[in-house]
Amino acid sequence: MLHHKMKNKKLNQWLWKWHFIAGIVSLPFVLSLAITGAIYLFKNKVEKPAIAQVQEIKTSKTNKLSYQQQLKTVLKQTNKKPNSVVINNDDLKSTEFIYGRFSHKKSFFVNPYSGEVSGKFSPKDSWMYTVRKLHGELLGGKVGTKIIELVASWMVVLIFTGLFVWWPIQKWNLKGLFLIRFKEGKRILYRDLHAVLGFWMSILLLITLAGGLPWTDVFGGNFKWLQKVTNTGFPNSWKGIGLHSTPNDNAISLDKMIAIANKQNLEGVVSVNLPKTPKSTFSVSNISKNLENQKMIHFDQYSGALVKHHNWSDVGFLMRGRMWVMAFHQGEFGIWNWWIMFLLAITLTIMSLSAIVSYLLRKRKNSLGIPKVSSQFKVGNFVIFLIAVLAIILPLFGCSVLLILAFEFLTKRKKKISVS
Repeated sequence: MLHHKMKNKKLNQWLWKWHFIAGIVSLPFVLSLAITGAIYLFKNKVEKPAIAQVQEIKTSKTNKLSYQQQLKTVLKQTNKKPNSVVINNDDLKSTEFIYGRFSHKKSFFVNPYSGEVSGKFSPKDSWMYTVRKLHGELLGGKVGTKIIELVASWMVVLIFTGLFVWWPIQKWNLKGLFLIRFKEGKRILYRDLHAVLGFWMSILLLITLAGGLPWTDVFGGNFKWLQKVTNTGFPNSWKGIGLHSTPNDNAISLDKMIAIANKQNLEGVVSVNLPKTPKSTFSVSNISKNLENQKMIHFDQYSGALVKHHNWSDVGFLMRGRMWVMAFHQGEFGIWNWWIMFLLAITLTIMSLSAIVSYLLRKRKNSLGIPKVSSQFKVGNFVIFLIAVLAIILPLFGCSVLLILAFEFLTKRKKKISVS
């Protein structure tokens, strides 16, 4: 029994060493992720007033132009067909026509009474775009994205190693393990702020990381590949692939298509995607806080007949899970979700700063304070197996482990040569 406890202590020391090293290296980036993440949660507070400024209209007119006429106005301005139009039932708002997707998205707003383009908006027009780029790629493009992915991968390791180090070796002490001790000195206080908050936030942090990793290059690319080979993503027909309209002399007007879309009684923000070619379809979709209510419905652009109706249940389970954690990551499920993500970002900041203070209070002069591990200690097969599994799931973590092993091998070899 004593041997078992001693073995645990050695493993605890080894894991603490790597938790410490990984934490010190990752800490500036973790702070950046926490702070920029907290700021980015206010995206709607910044963008909505900017959009309202160009979308809201004042008029004494009562007769609106048709959607088809408004579309012609946009075509004259851009010489390019928009991707979609957002259905607008507010008489005091201009009609939004959307070009491009994601960071290339741009909205043109048309006054439905005068036919004039009342303004334009792109996410790039807001300073929140810079915050997003900082959060996702440190303003460093592809290289920055991979640094963030590597840090996020090591954060997963930090959580698991932190939980193991936090777990008591001999006996449970409710106060020291689950509650922050405010009256037992600075060293205990900052240690508890880091460790106890880390324990309570561990599950939320893992879910949040799961919501961020699909945006990354390597893990995200592999996840998309897995969805494709397992057929657990969006069905091809969700995006209109393989669906066709039956061409004839007259296509239905945009107004008729919007009337058909309104009859679907969809929840949330409803858009009509315009046909790209003479053979493609109109597509009606909605963005809802409740993912289960999202639909994609395709209609023949000439007859208005239903071609394909998709419910959320038609989407593969990996994509449904991915979309859920990504929406949760952005606080999109309502005010409760927003507050959870905001408090998590604040807590992560406190945990990171308290880790620095705790380290400085514990560190001796002329020492880095890296936890020492017995030279006799050997990592067990189960731990090696877990590291291998994580290395496969998180390839950049795997690459960093190989570099660490190579460095340790060369260091030991150099010592042997110098001794001999």
